[in-house]
Amino acid sequence: MRSVHAAVLPPGPRLLEALSAALDGTGPALFPLSPGLPDTALKRLLEAARPDALLDEHGLHPLPGGLPTEAAVLIATSGSTGTPKIVELPAAALVASARATLERVGHPDAPWLCCLPTGHIAGIQVLVRALTAGTEPVIHPGFELQAAARAGGVHVSLVPTQLGRLLDAGADLAGYASILLGGAAAPTALLERARARGARIFTTYGMSETSGGCVYDGLPLEGVRVSLGGDGRIRLAGPVLFSGYRHEPARTGEWFVTNDLGAFDERGLLRVRGRADDVINTGGEKVVAGEVAELISRHPAVRDVVVVGRDDPEWGQRVTAVVVADAPLSLREVREWVRAELPAPAAPRELELREALPLLPSGKPDRERLRMSSRPGTFTK
Repeated sequence: MRSVHAAVLPPGPRLLEALSAALDGTGPALFPLSPGLPDTALKRLLEAARPDALLDEHGLHPLPGGLPTEAAVLIATSGSTGTPKIVELPAAALVASARATLERVGHPDAPWLCCLPTGHIAGIQVLVRALTAGTEPVIHPGFELQAAARAGGVHVSLVPTQLGRLLDAGADLAGYASILLGGAAAPTALLERARARGARIFTTYGMSETSGGCVYDGLPLEGVRVSLGGDGRIRLAGPVLFSGYRHEPARTGEWFVTNDLGAFDERGLLRVRGRADDVINTGGEKVVAGEVAELISRHPAVRDVVVVGRDDPEWGQRVTAVVVADAPLSLREVREWVRAELPAPAAPRELELREALPLLPSGKPDRERLRMSSRPGTFTK
């Protein structure tokens, strides 16, 4: 068992040094947090994790009531509302994930660009990969479009919105060693545009509990196993799994049952249908929001899309498509597009057009915000 230090540090040498010591066991476990957190959110996370000390740019500050851990890194899965879950990750799991990724993407001598928040698994895992590969990471304080566009020759992890911005800015996507794309489902049109520009993209699926991405382009990383439960939920096993949640009994059993619904295609590759808690109950029928969004994303006018269920007095929930479009788009067009491939209840009864989707700090779409609000430019059937 060892102590835990909450590191409220920007991405940079001090954070990298603390992470290296956490991984090799010469230092305390690391709980990385964003320096930009509001005081109330920071307090909530510290209460949930109970570290022994807080490390910031001014030094190390002891905290009362700290609890030790056997993990190397702690990651908060949420925290904007309610009580966050704190995932405990052993060094062996993080390094197994990093090694498997390095083997899958190749170009082992290329540096890793860190431009994602290091308080989330996607950002901290970029640094783990660099340490595992023995390369010096290129660290940006955040995603700055022009700096990322000029990076070239690096491996980089992005969310779909960031890739879209690089495309719009005319960045030389062929210059990157690889682009790992995760955090949210990538619109088909976005992937096609990027690959047409020479981008070497790996679409990733994973979460904090799996040390980050563990399925690339539908194919598990080395040592990772995927199965589906009777309820359609994705189950994962292998050396990349977390040891448990903070203050809860250690995880037992071989498999981690996710909250995502999946299917295998004719090639045996995993397809993520959407989250189980994003199933929309409309008029007595169940609609998987992720499947509807994936289909709408193939429409030539659609740049980005999220599908949510909004309360409706007649239907219980109405299927709502929130779309960023590159061309005029009507609710009728969207309904016809969806009904060509999915059952009639999946066709959206509401279309909301936006210039951009609201995002969480992790870069994922803020689905809860989209469920609760609508704007002018909304069309309802």
